[in-house]
Amino acid sequence: MHIDIVRGDITDQKVDAIVNAANPSLLGGGGVDDAIHAAAGPALLAECRKLRATTHPDGLASGLALATGAGDLPARWVIHSPGPNRHVGQTNPKTLSQCFTNSLYVASRLGATSVAFPAIGAGAYGWDPEDVAAIAARAIHDWFEMYLHSTSIHRVVLVAYNDAVESAFHKAFDTPRTESELVHGP
Repeated sequence: MHIDIVRGDITDQKVDAIVNAANPSLLGGGGVDDAIHAAAGPALLAECRKLRATTHPDGLASGLALATGAGDLPARWVIHSPGPNRHVGQTNPKTLSQCFTNSLYVASRLGATSVAFPAIGAGAYGWDPEDVAAIAARAIHDWFEMYLHSTSIHRVVLVAYNDAVESAFHKAFDTPRTESELVHGP
């Protein structure tokens, strides 16, 4: 497995699947969820509305994951996984860990070879970026330890939207910063 940590917009990533830190309603929300829905265009919202009208009338619980098409995004699929919201008392790190592992499971079932993750929970849901990065690192490494020989996934991209998240990802995944990052700052 190859891990990349990049600073940027998850909607620009050229990977098979991007993970959406989804609103449990599956109908958009703020932060990365809103950005993904906006960039994907109306096809994504239509697909999510269909899920709400059929298999997921109550939305999707924190920690679970499901896939849709990606609309106008460069990815083939969007994997929706609502993170736990610390502001309403959802503080169990296992639930956050499940966002990462369940998303990898869904991506693998689809046959994806590359997956991009945001810092699920580190935005509007109040999780500290260092905690998110540490939980993501453990979850991703443990998942690959178990499924390395049976998964199609060989590349994971962690997309940071600010300095704090980027630094936290580098620290948690024990990856050096690039020469450009060291010279020009994060």
